Amino acid sequence: MPAAHGIAEAAEVLRAGGLVAFPTETVYGLGANALDARAAARIFEAKARPSFDPLITHLADATDLPALVGALPPTVAALAERFWPGPLTLIVDRPAVIPPIVTSGLDTMAVRVPDEASARALIRAAGVPVAAPSANRFGQLSPTRAEHVVRGLGAAVDVVLDGGPTRCGIESTIVDARGPHPVVLRLGALAIEELVAAVGPVTVRQGSSGQPVAPGTLAAHYAPRTPLRVVAGAVPAPADGVRRGFLAFREGPAAGYAAVEVLSPAGDVTEAAARLFDALHRLDAAGVTEILAEPAPDEGVGRAINDRLGRAAATWSPPAP
Repeated sequence: MPAAHGIAEAAEVLRAGGLVAFPTETVYGLGANALDARAAARIFEAKARPSFDPLITHLADATDLPALVGALPPTVAALAERFWPGPLTLIVDRPAVIPPIVTSGLDTMAVRVPDEASARALIRAAGVPVAAPSANRFGQLSPTRAEHVVRGLGAAVDVVLDGGPTRCGIESTIVDARGPHPVVLRLGALAIEELVAAVGPVTVRQGSSGQPVAPGTLAAHYAPRTPLRVVAGAVPAPADGVRRGFLAFREGPAAGYAAVEVLSPAGDVTEAAARLFDALHRLDAAGVTEILAEPAPDEGVGRAINDRLGRAAATWSPPAP
């Protein structure tokens, strides 16, 4: 249902322990009452998400965080004041009221305030914090349109609020700022440069082969069903008769590909990020055998684009000779 008209009904579903997919400025989230362990368990079941991968808890307002967890470390408070609402997820100590299933047993909790009016209205109307990872099957492409959610999860979701395409198109940046030196655990829609301007130098530490310390940090993730590999640029299509798709940053390659998607003809990394998953969804549906992807410039949110491409390609291996 349209996000503007379905808030009250969707809020009631959340209070009753149901699942609601809703738009944020980043991607669509699959929400459940974060205070209800059984409701949170439904998220893991619907997504086929492993229980060791924690969820992000969403709040309606920045002032809700200290009310939930108590006094905030100074840098956490500063980042929340500067960037919330917005595509920044912060790591805080888990309060007792949040069931351990939401944090996959960790003593920490990932939390943010989305910069999407309908999302905040939904959380406010529900009257509870909302646990919400991306609304897709685990490890697959994140949804940036309501139809991506319906196609991927179907009847596993009780309500899908349609707010049109998401603005950022890529997930939030995750930062652990509890200590003296902020650590970026996942690159995302908030650029490193903006963080540095706000709090000074940060450390980037991402990727996990064991239990993740933050959502979306597994080495292999965000992948289309079609095998994807990253190439140096707009390379010519191999002349082997294989149907391939190409994901270009600024200019499409020469003829020879069965399908081509260009992320930003203007060369704008923000525009490219907003179009990334939508373009990959189209290539994934194009009936190609393989997708070749050109990286973005490694600056601003271009770093997050390249991070997602690298994770999507992590399961690719060259064919046997």
